[in-house]
This record gives sequence, C-alpha cells and structure tokens, in this order.
Amino acid sequence: MVKHFTYLLILSIFLTFISSSKPLAATEEAESLIVEVEGDPHQYKEYIEKYHPFIEVLQVYDTLFTGLAVRGKTHQLQKVETEKFVRKSYPVQTYQVTAESSVDFLKKGSFFDSEAGSKYTGKGIKIGVIDTGIDYTHPDLAASYKGGFDVVDLDDDPMETKEEQGMPTLHGSHVAGIIAANGQMSGVAPDAELYGYRALGPGGMGTSVQVIAALERAVKDGMDVINMSLGSSVNGPDWPTSAAVNRAIEKGVSVVVANGNEGPENWTVGSPATADKAISVGASTPPMTSPSLYDQLHDKKIDLGLLMGSVPWELDKKYPIVHRRMESGDIEDARGSIVLTERGTVPFAEKARAAEKAGAEAVVIYNNEKGSFQGSIDDGREPIHIPVAAVSKADGQWLLRNAASRESWLETNYEKQQDLMAAFSSRGPVTVNWEIKPEIVAPGAAIKSTVPGGYQELQGTSMAAPHVAGGLALVKQAHPDWSPEQLKGALLTTALPVSDERGNRYEPIEQGMGRMRIDAAINTDILLYNPLLSYGKITDRKQTATYDLEVENISDKPQEFRFDLPKQQRGLRWELPAPVKVGPGEKKIIPIKLTVTSSLLEDGIHQGWLKLHREKETYSLPYLFLIKEAAYPKAMGIEFALKAFSDDQYQYRMYLPEGAEELTIDLYNPATLRFDRTILELKDQPSGLVEGVMDKRKIGKQGQYLANIIIRTDKDHQYNYPTTLQIE
Repeated sequence: MVKHFTYLLILSIFLTFISSSKPLAATEEAESLIVEVEGDPHQYKEYIEKYHPFIEVLQVYDTLFTGLAVRGKTHQLQKVETEKFVRKSYPVQTYQVTAESSVDFLKKGSFFDSEAGSKYTGKGIKIGVIDTGIDYTHPDLAASYKGGFDVVDLDDDPMETKEEQGMPTLHGSHVAGIIAANGQMSGVAPDAELYGYRALGPGGMGTSVQVIAALERAVKDGMDVINMSLGSSVNGPDWPTSAAVNRAIEKGVSVVVANGNEGPENWTVGSPATADKAISVGASTPPMTSPSLYDQLHDKKIDLGLLMGSVPWELDKKYPIVHRRMESGDIEDARGSIVLTERGTVPFAEKARAAEKAGAEAVVIYNNEKGSFQGSIDDGREPIHIPVAAVSKADGQWLLRNAASRESWLETNYEKQQDLMAAFSSRGPVTVNWEIKPEIVAPGAAIKSTVPGGYQELQGTSMAAPHVAGGLALVKQAHPDWSPEQLKGALLTTALPVSDERGNRYEPIEQGMGRMRIDAAINTDILLYNPLLSYGKITDRKQTATYDLEVENISDKPQEFRFDLPKQQRGLRWELPAPVKVGPGEKKIIPIKLTVTSSLLEDGIHQGWLKLHREKETYSLPYLFLIKEAAYPKAMGIEFALKAFSDDQYQYRMYLPEGAEELTIDLYNPATLRFDRTILELKDQPSGLVEGVMDKRKIGKQGQYLANIIIRTDKDHQYNYPTTLQIE
C-alpha cells in the first residue's frame, strides 16, 4: 500500500549533525576518539595500557562523564571499541556553533558602564570559555589569558582553528573579548583570569561529548564561572549536555549558557540552555541605530538586517531600487542603485560582488521562504565595500511589486533603539518541566569584539551570554563567598523587565526576568532564588498547583513582602499569602497557589506577571502554565549515521519530550515523494533520549532519501517530521 507523505516541518538544527565516521585513509594516521565506559574509567585506563599497548590514553573523565580519550590508528581503535566495557564511542564533528552580524557596539553607553562597574573588574575570578578556542596572542586577550585545554586535538593549546587546519574559527575569541578583553578594548571583567576550552574544531564543529569533556576539565581546573555560547535544537531538560551543566553547578561552578538563535518562534530554546540550574541568556539590543528603507508614496517602512561581514549601511540620500538576477555570473548594470535580489543557491558574497561590480550602492537580499534570515558575506576572499542587508520574504515581495517594478527612489531612515528583544533570540518554555527560559537577557545584537587579527561585529545570544558571564564575575568579586545559587539569585532578583517600542512588556518566555543590572545585583539586600514561577502542565478540568518562592533576607533589618492581587481573569483563581515578614539573615518559603479551570481557557501556553513589593522595591515575577496540548516538536535532535569506524552498522538518536506509543521511520524517493520502505518501528518509547544501532543489511539499498519520522503519542495524535537521510 502506498503511504502518503505530508510535509509538516523541516527540523532546524542549530548544532547540526554531521556524519564523519568513515574509515581513515590507507595511511592510517593516528586519530583521537572519546569512549564512554561502564565502571571505573581509571581501571580501564590501566587495562587499555596493558592489553592495547599501541593505544595512548590521553584523558580520563570521571566527574561529569565516565569515559576515556584515546589516540591510535583506525584498526587499533576498532579493537578498543569491541571491549565489553565500552558503551559508546564518539568521533569528532557532530555539532556546530553559529553567529550573525551586527553593528558596532560593546561598552559605551552600556548598562555596565557605571560606578560599580569601575570598582569591580573581575580580579581573581577564573572564567572558562567553552567554545572554538581563544586567540591568546591577540593583544587585547594576552593579559587576561591564563591557560586552558583543547578537547578537539587533546592537548593544552586551545588556539582557534587556523586556515591550514581546516575552516578557521573566531567565535571563541569574540566571546572571550566580551568577557575579559584588556587592551585597546575593555571587556565586562577586564581583570578576570581567562581560560579557553576548545570543544568545537574546524568550522565550529564538535560533539556533545567533547562539550561535556571540556566542561569537566573546566570544573577540575577550578573555574568560578563557565560560559557556553553554544546550543542544540533539543528542547529538553535531561539531554546529556544539560545534565552535565547541572552537575557542574552542583560542584560549585556558575554556568552561563546562550539561549539560542532560533527565534522568534516559541519552544526554540535548546540544550544546554534547558538545564534548570544554568543561567540561560536571551539577546536584547544595546543602544544602536537601525536602518530601514522608506517608500514615501506608500508610507511603507522596510527594516534591514545587515549580513555578517557587511560594511555599515550609511546611505545619506535617496536611491532607486532595481530588481536584478545573476545572469552568467554577472548582474546587469545597476549603477547608482540599490539592488534587490532573491535568496537562492548562489552564495550571498557572490551576489554582493556581482552587484558591486555592476555599480550598485547597496544590496538587499530577500528570503525565498517565510520569515527573515541571517547570513554572511565573509568568505575569506576580497572584501565587499557596499552594504548588504537581508529582508523577509514578505517585505522583499512587497518591494518587488511596488518599488522595484517602477524603480522607485527610496530613502534610508535611521532609528535609535535600546532594550528591545532581538528577533533571533530563542524563546522558551522548556518541554517536560515547562520552565521559563531564557531567565535573563543582555546585549547581543550590536557587539564588536576581538577576533584573530583584529575586531569584528557579530550578533547572537552567543554574544549576550558572555556579558552575563562577565557581570557574574563582578558580582562574584564583590561577594566571593556566594554560591552559584546566590549569584544567580542576585542577577535574577535585580533584572529589569523590558518592553517593546509601544511600551508593551515582552512575554516571560522571551525575556525571563529581563535585562541584567550588575550594580543592582552587587548591592541587593535580598535574594529571590527561583523567581520564575512555572506551574507545569494542567491536565485536569480543574487543577490546583502551588509554587514555593524562596526568599532570603541578607540585610541586617527585617523585610516585609506583599503581593498585588492580579487582575481577575476567567478560569484563574490566585491564592496569595498575606504580607510575609523575613528577619535579618533568614530564608523563607512563600507559597503561591493557583487554581486553573482548563475548560474555560484555550489549550497552550498561558503566561503573565505577578507583582511583589518590598518597601520601595517592586519585583515583577513571571508565571507560566500549560493547558493540555501545545505546538512543540514531539521529536528533536534527530541523528542518523554510520557508527564510528564501522561499515555495516548505523546508529540513530532522537529526543522525545513526551515519549511515543509508536515511532516509525519511512523512506521516500526525494524526486517523486513515493513511499519506498520502512526502516525502523518502535513501540512504547519513554520520554527522553531514544537511541540504538541498526545493521546496514536490514536498512536496505544505499542512496539519498526523504525520511518521514512518525511519532504517535496516543490514538488521537500523530506527528510527522521529515528530514533528508543518506545511506552510504
């Protein structure tokens, strides 16, 4: 029987799975591998050294992960893999980190340019950066850099990937500069001690196990704060990287994680930002000027998003906008015009160079699918001297119909913005435990920082997280005895909720508690340990849930707390406590009860704010609950590839936030969409990580396929997730 294929969703994987498990060339150069073991890894180190004398044991992991890093030739590593104590092996290049462009901003006018920010500089605080490495020869980073480790090459030289090693990287150096640059540019905590942990290799690629191994090494090296400007598409609290982050925090280390760049859709936060103990960071705008095109005839404004590597958009007069396609590698004459062209298979840089050669003043690239996009024109070749910006498909088609068709003259308007949420910033909530993420926001949309050979502008939550890591170092310096929980509590307690241009407050799952305020965190005299109120999933017609808010009074006088009664809302009934007194040095639990009548409310996410008062202070506490079903993915982080050093076994892995009564993978011909065969059928899968191994002969003939992953959660709900699959 022919099955019908419905195209519902293409998974967008921020950390993209890449199969690199092919056998090595005949020369059999030495290769490194991380293996996960059952039992005591130190015992197996001795075993390998005795029974596999040609294998070098490079590292033993026993803190956050149980395993060994080994080096040897392919045939030697294959023998180690067959040992009974080896659970899994992990080759390199499974994950990647990405970032986008922005305009020039780092410190001037920023929220940490203040009296406390000058008094505290991060002196004596050790900050580990788990990323692509650090260019420790950069004059602005040399003074702060103190060491680190390279988990990719398994040595003590965590330098960024250089061109001769593969696709070069710069991300980690940019992150490091935001935290602790100390030279021509000054970071948030310029006197902090900076350590680099290279977990992502050429092109920003690496495995989740490399990330965990780097995290373990940073913990053992005694870091006070760890920054992780990386993430995945897996929205689940128990994904391995999230679990490792929680364990690191339990050992006394503060961990700051970027929330992800997959906004503005809900449910886009990814692991390890989903770790409940981590400080998960979204991106807001610092003081910046944003360009837009304006069509006076239609009173139409088109916002422009500069591509990474673009020069600033600084057009000071009107220019005609013309539509151009690349013909035979060129663009026809566009002298003195703004070129409008569609996104497609031709790289952005090639389009831009062709337009510049044709005499264009600027280039606008519109999306070929719904929504906006980010991209780069930095391809390592000669620089492009005209600005290149992206617009959404809708805006591009409007320009095509109403302006380019008449070659209308458009002016550029410039708008000053501050404290607005960046559209790319990933939103929560987290699946399974329904927590609010991000918890805090910081500038991530206009950041210039250090990169190998100089400075560059980037944007992303990758840039927001190191602002918080640096800020945390200042708070730690001011309060050296505070635990990670107290430090996090100080930042969240004193964050400032942010609103859009119209004065409407952004939703909790966009901003958490709001923008970080370092001075206020340093000087706070109370700590709210868990001020983001998650009431979970409401499954009954009428259900009551209680959230226990934990408050600590660190002042030397009594404090009284009282709530404002929320506006009456159909289907909700709050039971708030009478004013609560908390004595000096006392910690107290304040119960906040909510009764929900689900039949009176729509299914999905419900969120809002409660106001808590203390003397002259008011705290806005975000709350959230979920009714029955919501539109979050039922399968995430889908991986399918040859097992390391194997020609006849494939391994699969995916995350199921709700589990599945049935899980099926069907293959289709990508050209005709005709059903070909079913390669996997599983029943009664629990929530969480699902993984296994399949024999190649059972999978069938090789080729490229369109795979439809079918998740049936119950008899009434079935979900389809298509993706491409290559059987070698």
